[in-house]
Amino acid sequence: MHYADMHDRGCASPRALLEHPTVAHSVASQLPAQLPAVTSPALSDTWQALLDHRALLSGHSLASLFDADPGRCASLSLEWDEWLADWSKQRLTQDTMNLLLAHARERNLEAWIAALFAGEKVNLSELRPALHTALRRPGDAPLAVDGADIIPGIRATQARMRALAIQLRGGLRLGATGRPIRNVINLGIGGSDLGPAMVCEALAGPRASPRDGIDVAFVSNVDPEHLTRTLAGLDPATTLFIVTSKTFTTIETLRNAQAAREWLAANLGGGAALAQHFVAVSSNVDAARAFGIAGGDVLPMWDWVGGRFSLWSAAGVSIAVRCGWDTFADLLAGAASMDAHFRDAPLERNLPVLLGLIDYWNAQVLGYPQRIVVPYAHALGRFPAYLQQLALESNGKSVQRDGGVLGHASAPAVWGATGTDSQHAFFQWLHQGTQIVPVEFIVPVRAAHPLGDQQSVLVANALAQAQALMIGKPLSAVRTELAAKGLPSEGIDAQAAHRVCPGDRPSTTLLLPQLDARRL
Repeated sequence: MHYADMHDRGCASPRALLEHPTVAHSVASQLPAQLPAVTSPALSDTWQALLDHRALLSGHSLASLFDADPGRCASLSLEWDEWLADWSKQRLTQDTMNLLLAHARERNLEAWIAALFAGEKVNLSELRPALHTALRRPGDAPLAVDGADIIPGIRATQARMRALAIQLRGGLRLGATGRPIRNVINLGIGGSDLGPAMVCEALAGPRASPRDGIDVAFVSNVDPEHLTRTLAGLDPATTLFIVTSKTFTTIETLRNAQAAREWLAANLGGGAALAQHFVAVSSNVDAARAFGIAGGDVLPMWDWVGGRFSLWSAAGVSIAVRCGWDTFADLLAGAASMDAHFRDAPLERNLPVLLGLIDYWNAQVLGYPQRIVVPYAHALGRFPAYLQQLALESNGKSVQRDGGVLGHASAPAVWGATGTDSQHAFFQWLHQGTQIVPVEFIVPVRAAHPLGDQQSVLVANALAQAQALMIGKPLSAVRTELAAKGLPSEGIDAQAAHRVCPGDRPSTTLLLPQLDARRL
């Protein structure tokens, strides 16, 4: 849900906006009948209540909130499917959560969730559904878009993805010279790259031997260095390219695809046989075939799947190739489980809703313009970049859902890096800087490949950082520490101020048993 949807200033329908750009109309009378009305919060009692509540909390530190409520950890956390989400270190109370939930209900959140899953055209700027959830739902119950059931097409495409993954991983796909394909390069950008690349890095793990699976690389940038470095050392006779572009007109992707074709032709000769080295994922079958890709090697995409959600579609075939179809199926099953929870759970026990409301509180009510995500998992190194597109490609706009100008800040910037590396990069700024930035820690408790006590050290670091951000280190404690080290008083005076940490920095911690496909 857009931040703009939770708090905008005056609403007009997209149709009214187009037809009468200077006249305000009621959204409730203009939206498609199936969708809930979007009401203006300009006179909202719940929004004013949040502002009043912010003022009440302004004089209280996080530590004092813990002192005042011994049950704070239990009331401000939620367990679901072996996950533990703990937001007790955020600058809020249970009263805050109750006010946020009331505001969400006033903004018709429950009805918008139902409309999303029903296939209503919740993408109002393009008048399309947003049905990435259909790509991962189990079973074959019908789901209609514009009167046509989309489930059979999804199942047929998934069957083709599975067959291609088995073929490539088993060495059954042959190149122009008759040798099996052993290297795959995905050519795509944005959602055609960020999601699949993130998942492959997170789940593929080390290969036991060159015969264990198949190598998959990702090239997104039109900078020739990206493709050149990726091709270095590869054998054209055993290399296949997946050209992933919904429209098959994306400039960066097509330039790289043309360069790849020239590289193959220079080494293998031209001709129709080069088609054996290409697969496409696109809704533009004619353009892919004109490029030289066989029609049977073009996997479809649909306009009701946004690019930032495309890893769940045929664009995820690179995941199935690198990690195996069973892993991709587990990824879909995990997402389907969360979809069902998001769709069915009451808002008070709904994990994505609660976490979204906390981010909304931080960004829109408290005015924090940034959000940092720190996975304490090296395998999630690409996760912050993936979240950037997921969160900011639409929510970063300066207009509301209806196209009107925002009367408040858009979504906060999202960035981050893995722990513990980030502790030696920007954590000093987090602890001691003048800007307060909420942090979200993602912490797998068990290691996929244990080495001694290293996972315990990793987890301990994450928990300690969250605690230190909240508690801080006052000047008196710093002076005592320096004195215990034997520093003279003039040395203490010179160093103490540089070591003070103000504390009172908010964070959320997400604990999961282990990083695997289902939990990702």
